[in-house]
Amino acid sequence: MEVSLRQLVRFHHTGQKANGKWDVEAEFQPALLAPYRDLSALRYDYPIVLTQDDTGQTCTHTLSGIIDSVLQEIAPMGLEGEPMRKHCLRLETRIRALIHGGKQGTLAELWDLAQHELVDESNQDGDGRLTKNLSLARRAVAVGGRIIDCDKNATAALLEHIWMGIQNTRSRKALHKLDQLALSLSQILEADFQKSDAARTPEILKESMGTTCGDSFDFQAMSQILKKGSRESSLTDRKRQRIGDTLTSLRTQRLFLSQTDTSNDPDDRLQARLVFSSCSDAWETFQTQIAEKVQLLKAIAVAELEIDNRYDESENDDLLAGFSQRSLSQEDLNFFPAYLVVMNSRDCQGNEKAKLIDVLSSGLPIKVLIETNDILADILPKSDQLSFGSSSQQLATMAVGLSDAFVFQSTSSNLFQARDRVYRGLSYHGPALFSIFSGLGDDVTDLPRYLTAACAMQSRAFPTFTYDPAQGTNLAARFDIEDNPQIDLDWPAQHFTYEDEELQRFSENVAVTLADFAACDKRCVGHFAKVPKTNWNDGVLSVAEYVGLAEDQTQNKLPYVFTVENETLHKSIVDNKLIRATRRCHDTWHSLQELGGINNSHALKLLKQERQQWQQETEQALNEMKSQAVVLTAVESDRQLVSGQETVMEAAIGQSEPEEEDSGDEAYIETPRCTTCDECTDLNSKMFTYDDNKQAYIAELSAGTYQQLVEAAEVCQVAIIHPGKPANLDEPGLSDLVKRAEAFN
Repeated sequence: MEVSLRQLVRFHHTGQKANGKWDVEAEFQPALLAPYRDLSALRYDYPIVLTQDDTGQTCTHTLSGIIDSVLQEIAPMGLEGEPMRKHCLRLETRIRALIHGGKQGTLAELWDLAQHELVDESNQDGDGRLTKNLSLARRAVAVGGRIIDCDKNATAALLEHIWMGIQNTRSRKALHKLDQLALSLSQILEADFQKSDAARTPEILKESMGTTCGDSFDFQAMSQILKKGSRESSLTDRKRQRIGDTLTSLRTQRLFLSQTDTSNDPDDRLQARLVFSSCSDAWETFQTQIAEKVQLLKAIAVAELEIDNRYDESENDDLLAGFSQRSLSQEDLNFFPAYLVVMNSRDCQGNEKAKLIDVLSSGLPIKVLIETNDILADILPKSDQLSFGSSSQQLATMAVGLSDAFVFQSTSSNLFQARDRVYRGLSYHGPALFSIFSGLGDDVTDLPRYLTAACAMQSRAFPTFTYDPAQGTNLAARFDIEDNPQIDLDWPAQHFTYEDEELQRFSENVAVTLADFAACDKRCVGHFAKVPKTNWNDGVLSVAEYVGLAEDQTQNKLPYVFTVENETLHKSIVDNKLIRATRRCHDTWHSLQELGGINNSHALKLLKQERQQWQQETEQALNEMKSQAVVLTAVESDRQLVSGQETVMEAAIGQSEPEEEDSGDEAYIETPRCTTCDECTDLNSKMFTYDDNKQAYIAELSAGTYQQLVEAAEVCQVAIIHPGKPANLDEPGLSDLVKRAEAFN
């Protein structure tokens, strides 16, 4: 259907198309993403392998990184290693294809499956080289574990994996401390027991000797003899009871579970007990466990005091009796495993949203992951909403204002690159919020989630930022946006090469905007209308250019984005509703830039004020210098006048012949007015030089030419050089030089 320019203008302003519709086919996509639609053929951060060692330590590796490490270790340099490299890269591509096709499993399982398929396709590997190379590479793989793709479950799987490693480390340290305390208390009780008569009964003595010599001794007589030499216990009954109760508390606690715990109850496993699907559940569990935590901390305090023999009943009994939930410090709370809440943004509404705010304000070590896969719902063609930005984005921005909560906003495509930030947040001593866009759902786009997630960050639709209170006390230290592409720009620029319908090749830098991201979503096709080639003119601007104009400058202009439909490149006009959303996205990015210290309006305002003040001070200083020069000139004139009068008087008294009047033939400089501009000294430093006040005078007239005198007079900024008459009448070009000098004599 041919579309007129008038129809395009009408569409842009109203969102309505001629005859009520302009069909846009399902393959409609942003042109910038077209080269990357088949991710199985590309090497990038996903798939990711989640590894864990025997101690519970976790780590993450990219599939590409593992393959590269293997090749670096076993592939010979040069042509000799080329077959190995080709085979391993084919295997990597096949593993990617299997994962994109829905296969799940460990790296070892998918490696074996991919290798089996490749060998089958190679006619049973006639020379055996493929099998040999892949088997050799398989043995060189130093890591293993579950492998995940950038799908709807990737974010939760990655965060839980990193979180579990942190909790395993924390639990292992805590269990070691509890075991050491329990051992020391047991030794105290055992030593006390050995001093008692109970340790010297015939039965105990016989048991201690074993069965070999059991009939060789009279244990009854031995018991009576030993009891006579026994000493009194050093422990009071109250102390013995306190140590016994403390030892029982340490041994029976269930807040920390050993990695070798063989409990059949799934609720006793660490992950099951500490990962929740709502903030309400996590909050309720904390309230339930708080009394148990207080009791365990009391037991630890008692144990440490008793082991050091520093327990004073008159002092410590009252202190421990008053120890309660209100007495817990941040260090006390972080002794225990943290809680992890994993939820979707659609579940964070109403009461649950209020509970999230309570959690983030509480100071408790509860980590909250909020995933979203829809940040365009408010700007769909049929939506009546006027705002832009998902609720999870708004929560992340709000959480920054709470001051003491760690906040990390990003997309699932960026998680591996930002894994250090994720680790910092999960290790942070207080609450943490992770707001992650996991890519558009499969029901609204044909593009891979990784691509749409990456496009959301690239287009500023879902920018990444980190707010870490542990980094310092001011915003400059705590807040950063460094992970975003081209952070100094309004929109990132991407190099784009394409061919038109006439097979003409073009290259240009194209800005990636919210409108480009919206073109990923099938629900947003109503925001776009294809522009016929005949209407490609100077009035059709890119969305980035259009948004950069003031609204009164957009008259007779139409914004477009590059799109692809059925492998054909188009310019598609964007309607005004999506343009308004793009402007709001643009403004939101500017706000983040300010928080990140880029184009900060307060700093720019201060800089402007400082520049104005500097200009005023400079102008004032110049005026003062000019005033001083005028005064000095007047003084010099007066001095010359007085000197002339004295000379006349002397001549009259001496009745001498009157001297001839100064004809002005001699060259001279009004030295007191010199501004030290260096013009004359640069011309001839032997003829012109500076006095002690850094002001110029003629040092040696014969050291230069009359031409240099005239040129110096012409370039002098304050016109204080007077060339006089030429001393050398044979100098070339004198007639012209004398005329030029008249203006300065």
